[in-house]
Amino acid sequence: MLASTSKKWRLFRAWSSRRPVWCTWQVTYRCNFRCGFCHYWRDPMGALPEQSLEDFAAGSKKLAQMGSLLVSLAGGEPLLRPDLVQIVREVARYHFPFVTTSGWHVTAELAEQLFTAGLWGASVSIDYADPRQHDKARGTRGAFERAEAALAHFSRARKYPWQRVNLMAVLLHDNQDQLDDLVRLAAEHDAFFMIQPYGVRKTGSTRFVAPAEGVSRRLLELKDRHANILSNRVFLSRFDQALNGGVPGCRAGTAFFNIDSCGDIAICVEERADPVANLYRDPTADIVRALNARARATNCTDCWYNCRGEVEMLYSPVSLIQSLPTLFLDRGRPSQLEARGNGRTRRASSPCNRPTVTS
Repeated sequence: MLASTSKKWRLFRAWSSRRPVWCTWQVTYRCNFRCGFCHYWRDPMGALPEQSLEDFAAGSKKLAQMGSLLVSLAGGEPLLRPDLVQIVREVARYHFPFVTTSGWHVTAELAEQLFTAGLWGASVSIDYADPRQHDKARGTRGAFERAEAALAHFSRARKYPWQRVNLMAVLLHDNQDQLDDLVRLAAEHDAFFMIQPYGVRKTGSTRFVAPAEGVSRRLLELKDRHANILSNRVFLSRFDQALNGGVPGCRAGTAFFNIDSCGDIAICVEERADPVANLYRDPTADIVRALNARARATNCTDCWYNCRGEVEMLYSPVSLIQSLPTLFLDRGRPSQLEARGNGRTRRASSPCNRPTVTS
């Protein structure tokens, strides 16, 4: 495994040469949940063959020709892969692997194995502080309980200062009043909180879109109140725009790209049905050229996901400075960071007691 400092230098070189720094790598499209606001569990791509462990080893080495990447191992539900620990180990040889999970399959032993294998960060998806609402939205009884347990397992399993745990929420039409409690839930486990708006292309339905008025202001006020919100201020400031016509200037294909469960490469996850190359069949130089060519031909404003907005913030001097502590300074816990709140500098609070939430 490359030393952390070496990988950071390779990531910086990729960024400074304007090559992609983020890759979403779908390890599977299978999912055991039935979320109304995400139809991946209905996706026919879930029946396609999946890459083998040997494929991930070869693909990770090949991607390293671009430099080190922030690699989101996603799905579907990535923990449905029984070899995910081995996949993380192969990706971590050259890159910074992250995983996003519902938490259903996380155990204390598995969390420890993933972090030992070199996992850089784990995000657990929770969208409602009310367990009943979360379970209903996920179509699975007990989903909230298992997700909260996963936060605890990941939090205790961290082995190195740079490893981080996130509570990841999707901003929906009916959960804005629960964000404070979700942030506090993350703080109980010395975890960060991140948020992204629902994207219509997930389902084709506008039913789950949050009201566009004043969202950015409320999110920025939330960030001022809580030291453990990791989402970038510039990213949050553009939620209103994202929900009311979209943010122009998408860098899909130049700053980030997607690899599906068969190795096909597209400029982003929502363009996975229209790949430009294949990781295993095409030379790296051809892949980069194909991504750049497709990027020049798109003017999409359909999403403001973290894999777009947060990555694009790395190309803004102000927001880049805000992101440096957790990217390069090995501060993977809110309690390691100094945060700014209420007009004065303060250190992130210790885990707090979450108030009882009722529906």
